[in-house]
Amino acid sequence: MADEGLPPDEALFADFLDDYYAECDEHLMSVRRLLLTLEVSTGRAEVDENTLEELFRHFHSLKGISGMVELRPAENLAHLMEGYLRALRRREADLSADGVNALFDGAQMLEQVVGAHRGASVAPSIDEVSGRVAALLDRIPPGPAPAPPAASGAPTRRFVFTPSAALMTRGVRVDAIRRRLAALGEIRTAVPHVGADGAIAFEFTVTTPADPAQFAALLEDGVAVSPPLDAPPVETAPPAPTMVIAPVEESAPERDSRGVTPSHFVRVDLTRLDELMRNVGDLVISRARLGDALQRVESQVTPAEWRALQENGSLIERQLRTLREGIMRVRLVPVGEIFRRMPFVVRDLARETGKRVRLDLQGQRTEIDKFLIERMMDPVLHLVRNAVSHGIEPADERVAAGKRPEGTITLCASTAGHVATLEVSDDGRGVDAAAVLARAAALGLPAPASEDPAALLGLLCAPGFSTRAESDRASGRGVGMAVVKNAVEELGGGLRMESEAGTGTRFIVALPVTLAITNALIVQVGGQTFASPQGAIREVIAVPVDALRAVDRREITQYRGGALPILRLSRLFGLEEASRDRLHVLVVGSGGAAVGLAVDRIVGQREIVVRAATDPLVCVDGISGATDLGDGHVVLILDPAALARQTRRRPGGARAAIGSGGGR
Repeated sequence: MADEGLPPDEALFADFLDDYYAECDEHLMSVRRLLLTLEVSTGRAEVDENTLEELFRHFHSLKGISGMVELRPAENLAHLMEGYLRALRRREADLSADGVNALFDGAQMLEQVVGAHRGASVAPSIDEVSGRVAALLDRIPPGPAPAPPAASGAPTRRFVFTPSAALMTRGVRVDAIRRRLAALGEIRTAVPHVGADGAIAFEFTVTTPADPAQFAALLEDGVAVSPPLDAPPVETAPPAPTMVIAPVEESAPERDSRGVTPSHFVRVDLTRLDELMRNVGDLVISRARLGDALQRVESQVTPAEWRALQENGSLIERQLRTLREGIMRVRLVPVGEIFRRMPFVVRDLARETGKRVRLDLQGQRTEIDKFLIERMMDPVLHLVRNAVSHGIEPADERVAAGKRPEGTITLCASTAGHVATLEVSDDGRGVDAAAVLARAAALGLPAPASEDPAALLGLLCAPGFSTRAESDRASGRGVGMAVVKNAVEELGGGLRMESEAGTGTRFIVALPVTLAITNALIVQVGGQTFASPQGAIREVIAVPVDALRAVDRREITQYRGGALPILRLSRLFGLEEASRDRLHVLVVGSGGAAVGLAVDRIVGQREIVVRAATDPLVCVDGISGATDLGDGHVVLILDPAALARQTRRRPGGARAAIGSGGGR
């Protein structure tokens, strides 16, 4: 997205850079997937030609677009990878393990160089990039010299595309023009120019047998077409330029014979969607206030007028819900965006540690908010690194324990209601509780009262905690789990661990599918109103007070053949406790981890706008934020998962750090 306040031409180039970064992300993601497929063919006489073709096309595109923005290290790296792949396609080189590793290293270097140019990471020094490029050149055979173009008899024309803001609003950008020209013939050169007035133009020389009548659509999209050139295309400069970006020489045409496929996707900056969602949130609050105002005037209008008002109010509510759901669907993206990076990471770590690891991906089509995808990338990466470093044993150790020499890490995603669950599990050695407690004692950390998984997870997530005295690249020095816990809790989610010695470990991350608007149950406790996100509630039950039993300073009741701990929110929050013979209980969690949150009254279900509590001075465990139900009063939003954790941690489960009040 163009930066506000920039001159038009600079803003246009900034827009072009945004497109460049987005395209690099797409190409590199595909490269990672294809390299893992190609690695299977290492040492074989026959290599999957389709995989080679796709890889070549991605590196070829990366080279071309990097040249257009003058990112020479990326251009040279992509050209290097392209040369090796060309040699493989022409059967002038064999696919070796060193060659595959060089392709993997080259892809990682490309990501680093592009990320540094984008400002997302520290830029590698020129000497470092040059040295690594030279090392790669030594490891893979050089590609053959490009053959002279065959005389096809087709004329060569010059196409000059001049971007403009009007064209960009129609989705006409240089990458789209480039694909359309590639479909017409062979692109010989691609030369971006910056004129004396700062205007940007992109000049392509294309050998094409196409009839001039086929250029009409290009002319309408800002492309000027020259008559056929008599001589082979040479580098030329536009009249009186102030700067010419060096051309990228194109190799033999590598294009899809099917031509250009119409695109049904539009790239939208996430901040624009955030703004839309905020506007919808304001509309939800305004609709609630309108409903409250209508209730006050019911007695002052005739029944016929009241029915009309109700119908219009219901219609607006339905339309608003449809609008909200539509915007939410636009924001939802498959969690595969996170998962697709992990095979690349696991392969690299397995090669470094000498372990044999297999990665199993499940639920890649599960969709969650794009904002959550971006924020969860690093936490999932830390969990995977820890699984390789701490969880999976070396092959000989696994065989001695009666396991397969190859360890398995499973990444699984699923959704239930408005809650998304990400799981990272391994079949390794499990968490050594004794080692964790001994390390905690050595670091001066307070020992937990029990050795249950929740207590051990609290130690593992302590800042600076690590069971290793020395760090390595795979696991670091204990900052990984602290990063995971903080990131998950900042997003309103919860982190849980299950581990069994000698069998493996599972980390479960529960997150809201989206953070902006959600359905909630409105409840009352001691005369106060609270909202509880509906997705976190398993069910609502009514429990007679005389059915409660006190066990070890904890109230429990029978529930589905087992015992359900009960936490009275009135006592937890220090509110007046009404005398009732029956409690309404919100059941949170499942199985042995289920907890009941007792409230006085269920008011109903509402759609609420979530305003997260981020100020450390007002953040309270058990309260995730606040909302407005339309009457102008602030209503606190409960965090059922945090309240359930308090119940499981505290023997009585009836007093917490939120306020003070009477307890048993």
